[in-house]
Amino acid sequence: MKYASLLTRFEHAGVYHMPVGGEDDLIAAAEHDGYAVFRVDLSHARNKDEMLDAIARSMHFPDWFGHNWDALLDCLADLSWQPADGYVVILEHCDGIHGYAEADFVQALQIFENAANEWREQGIPFWCFADMQADGISWLSDIA
Repeated sequence: MKYASLLTRFEHAGVYHMPVGGEDDLIAAAEHDGYAVFRVDLSHARNKDEMLDAIARSMHFPDWFGHNWDALLDCLADLSWQPADGYVVILEHCDGIHGYAEADFVQALQIFENAANEWREQGIPFWCFADMQADGISWLSDIA
């Protein structure tokens, strides 16, 4: 498994571009390491509310999720209802939301990065991979 040793290195966890052709290897490595894997389909999201709905639904957020940025960070940084040794979130089909609501999409990615930072302080890997063909988010880098 190509990513098995990398995913355990919590100090490198954060938000990255999805490696081309690497989704199956990432999922296999994450599951091997006992991580919860969430696949968030953003293909139908055209605005902030639709994006937050897709994230909440795919990650099984609790009923108290408030559908705003603060609540997103609260849920991502907690995940007590999904206990695991680590977390991998795959944001699939991001080009549409990036094109329709770029500022909101970038804000969401920054919140995922903040959540990864909070998990890092606890020594728990939290990874987020954005599946997108377009470039344009300068700080979003490749994993390897």
